[in-house]
Amino acid sequence: MRFNRLDLNLLVALDALLAERSITKAAERLNLSPSATSNALARLREYFDDELLVQVGRRMEPTPRAEGLRDAVRDMLLRVESTIALQPAFDPTTSDRSFRIFVSDYTQLVFAPHALALAAEQRCSARFEFLPQVATPHRSLERGEADLLIIPRGFLSPEHPQEVLYSEDFVCVVWRDGAMARGELSFERYVAAEHVVMQPQGHTGDSFEAWFVKRYGVTRRVAVTSYSFAALPALVVGTDLIATVHRRLARVLQGSLPIELREPPLPIVAMEQGLQWHKYRTQDPGLVWLRALLRRAVARMDGKPPQA
Repeated sequence: MRFNRLDLNLLVALDALLAERSITKAAERLNLSPSATSNALARLREYFDDELLVQVGRRMEPTPRAEGLRDAVRDMLLRVESTIALQPAFDPTTSDRSFRIFVSDYTQLVFAPHALALAAEQRCSARFEFLPQVATPHRSLERGEADLLIIPRGFLSPEHPQEVLYSEDFVCVVWRDGAMARGELSFERYVAAEHVVMQPQGHTGDSFEAWFVKRYGVTRRVAVTSYSFAALPALVVGTDLIATVHRRLARVLQGSLPIELREPPLPIVAMEQGLQWHKYRTQDPGLVWLRALLRRAVARMDGKPPQA
């Protein structure tokens, strides 16, 4: 198919080339030979009157013109995929689809097992890929690199549909045999203690530390940082450190670690765990099924009876 003398199949090649920045890797992704992919790039260069990709060392880098085309091409292909190429129905027992979901390690440990158990009960043959969160998750959603985001609502994009899966509050975790486990955990002791905190890579939002300073005018003494939520309870063991973690996570790990849970000596705003998908995929039968499964997984996680 052509539009304004452009073979639209070339846009598929351009999307792969811009994603892979390698003729060989793009060829593998397109299931074409490197020579055919190189020929597609030559035709694209002629049409746009631009090099599009230039060799820099061992890697090809996009030109400014190509950078300007990248999101528009991806958006167009995603719209085609979500309308013309969309399967009219989804059968979890026969599907070979792979669902790509951006989650934290907290979500994988606390929530994902319940979703997978429900999928297994339905004899679901689809695959699940849990991918690490990135600094701008909505961009990954828009580029088709993720089917769903399961992240705090404050990080969701206003440009795409979203819903709240569940709310989560927080507890303090200390070593069972340490000094912090003895006596009352007052606000003064909490502020004076040394803390273990999770520090995400490429974090751009308002952190708990920033919120804490704004509200109380003091800064916690951070002794240890980790990229993992799930590691925080283990890192206080054998020390007088304290970690402020998701309540469900702390309860899951309490049975395997010598830790005690204490109520925070200050009101901490509950986290709303959000679910988001691309606006073009609202009617995607597979994602409709998966979103319903995740809602039921919340009830299973919290021990509530299934809804009729």
